[in-house]
Amino acid sequence: MQTGIGSIAYLAASVLFILSLRGLSHPSTARRGNLYGVAGMAIAIVTTLWLNGGEALPAVAALMAIGIAGGAILARRVEMTQMPQLVAALHSFVGLAAVLVAIASYLSPAAGAESDSAAQSVHNVEIYLGVFIGAVTFTGSIAAFLKLQGVVGGKPLLLPMRHTLNLVGVFACIALGYVFLTAPDADVGISSLLTMTVIAALIGVHLVMAIGGADMPVVVSMLNSYSGWAAAATGFMLSNDLLIVTGALVGSSGAILSYIMCRAMNRKFLSVILGGFGTATSTASKTIEGEVAPVTVDEVGSLLRDASEVVIVPGYGMAVAQAQATISEITKKLRSKGVNVRFGIHPVAGRLPGHMNVLLAEAKVPYDIVLEMDEINDDFSNTDVVLVIGANDIVNPGALEDPGSPIAGMPVLEVWKARTVVVSKRSMAAGYAGVDNPLFYKENTRMLFGDAKGSVDALLSHLGA
Repeated sequence: MQTGIGSIAYLAASVLFILSLRGLSHPSTARRGNLYGVAGMAIAIVTTLWLNGGEALPAVAALMAIGIAGGAILARRVEMTQMPQLVAALHSFVGLAAVLVAIASYLSPAAGAESDSAAQSVHNVEIYLGVFIGAVTFTGSIAAFLKLQGVVGGKPLLLPMRHTLNLVGVFACIALGYVFLTAPDADVGISSLLTMTVIAALIGVHLVMAIGGADMPVVVSMLNSYSGWAAAATGFMLSNDLLIVTGALVGSSGAILSYIMCRAMNRKFLSVILGGFGTATSTASKTIEGEVAPVTVDEVGSLLRDASEVVIVPGYGMAVAQAQATISEITKKLRSKGVNVRFGIHPVAGRLPGHMNVLLAEAKVPYDIVLEMDEINDDFSNTDVVLVIGANDIVNPGALEDPGSPIAGMPVLEVWKARTVVVSKRSMAAGYAGVDNPLFYKENTRMLFGDAKGSVDALLSHLGA
């Protein structure tokens, strides 16, 4: 009876998780999707505790209280600009949990009860895979966090024979897996398991460190996929159907999102995972020619007032400056004056998939005027003014015009086709990918230097005058 009710509850939680993913696919339904996810997780936790008869309930309750308090503090203190780092950190927790649970499962007194059975061999395979995937996820997520936080530079770490090093590490893990599965006693088994854990951890660090800054949105979604497969492996290990289903959902959705991100950048998934932006190319990059034309806030205000078609392209600089609310007010002002204002969003803008969409939704920008790159690119030639706020790599014409550029072949927002382009930027510094941008030197480009928040605040004041 208890198992039957538990299965029904797990099924309900699984359905809620699926509805949550569906809701999170669009800003207009994201809030509802979050509520579905919360409800599903609540059912999962209560059911799991009930099925285990409340065993170790005081310890579990104490740890849950700590987790709830930590989550509440993070939810209040973490800014939207820090969300990519937070997501990477949370992925590392999933990986670490998979490693610890798997090792604990192997060391459990019940682990050797059926040491000669086929079932025990399968269980050991599940343990081994759980530790491997979890270790790669754990250290890879920490490396991603350090990159996103700026502690480690965005340029890829390209060690000599790096692919060979990865292959040697993988083959060593396979060899240790054979030793683990055929171990005559627990001492040999745990030694091979821990050795593999260290090697897998090094592989995780090396894989992410070899990926450049412009590919970080792919890295985040990739680590999301890894964490899901780690959870699924843990579910098989613990014979927990809900954990298997949830892990498979997260793993597959992360893999699909990674594929979508790679297509958006005209990149192959394996080339991103094993290489990264910033690698050397066979031809030299073109020399950028032209002069920079600065512009004042008053001049930008006049350009926008006289325009009929305006496209705003937000980037990570807007997120850092927390300028999205002011941008929303500028949009309202211009639309009230009869100007058709739309937003152009690149799939990898920011440091997280969907980063810009979330920021604009937070600032209450209407969903119907927020268009993806493929929807807006053909319209730039009919646009009077494009206002680029803190974006760099995603509007770099070198991706299409310079075969020697490190980002050659990456689809970008073709803003330079508009009559006038205004770029709000602190300085002439290169973007996160470390690539110079020829857009700044084009004849129809005007540079509005200064902090994005200060610039758009002054622009809003000018438009309201």
